[in-house]
Amino acid sequence: MLALLRIIKYALQDIWRNISLSFMTVFILVLMLLSVNTLWSLDVLTKEAVGLVKKQVDVSFYFYAGANPKDVAEIKKYLGSFPEVVSVAVQSPEDVLKSFKERHKDESDVENALTELGENPFGPTLTVKTKEPKDYQKIMTAMNVPEYKNLIEKRSFENHEAAIERLQNIINRIEKIVLGLTAMFAIISFLIIFNTIRVAINTQRVEISIKRLVGASNWFIRGPYIVESFLFTCLSVAATVFLVFFALQYLDPYLAAVLPAGSSLTNYYNSHIFVLFGVQTTAVLLLTIASSVLAMRKQLKV
Repeated sequence: MLALLRIIKYALQDIWRNISLSFMTVFILVLMLLSVNTLWSLDVLTKEAVGLVKKQVDVSFYFYAGANPKDVAEIKKYLGSFPEVVSVAVQSPEDVLKSFKERHKDESDVENALTELGENPFGPTLTVKTKEPKDYQKIMTAMNVPEYKNLIEKRSFENHEAAIERLQNIINRIEKIVLGLTAMFAIISFLIIFNTIRVAINTQRVEISIKRLVGASNWFIRGPYIVESFLFTCLSVAATVFLVFFALQYLDPYLAAVLPAGSSLTNYYNSHIFVLFGVQTTAVLLLTIASSVLAMRKQLKV
């Protein structure tokens, strides 16, 4: 225990002697971790945004007025048998008319035209939702048969697949940029820690020689530099956690339009905090220890 306390003491002394390099090391590590968290947040936002767009995609089939309800029910059952189909909903002619009137309630010309007709001009409407936007092509093809063409007056398909693809391409480009920045900061962190440890060893060569003469073990000589790596990791992760949650408090109100009701990035980080920052802590610790060990192997002949 006494040896461990001395090792910690020497580590703190080394950090203080090279305070500017120590600060820069922690600063670069924080930048690297912020890049990682930005990448993680983008991935969450991408999945949520794409999911919301997918939920809004559907294909509607408008039947002629007076279409046989039995035929509509048969088509509904047929489309519901496709494994790609999530739901098939049917609107009766009365419901379609009601929705039409609601949309045009402020247009007197439309109201007058419906009154003159004296009857419901609309047929039933069938709306289909699939798991993926690409699955709609299969539904459209399945409905292109002569017996169904005579029943269907019009079909509408809002093709959001292109919008989803554009959104995904933009996010992919951003992710590549952030990933490149993360890799750059990781390399810079490695080099700074390497040089910090090397400078510390060079300035303490006399002390190291004395330690050898009095019989200090290799572990006792190397220990302070390993402790420094651990302290760099703890400080950088703690600073990152603070900055991430501070930033989320300002970002969440703006992201409310993207994320579903009741969810936020803050909630996501709270529920995954041990996984997210556990992985990051492990990765940074391995990076700092690896750079420290390499510097010691080059500088210490023990």
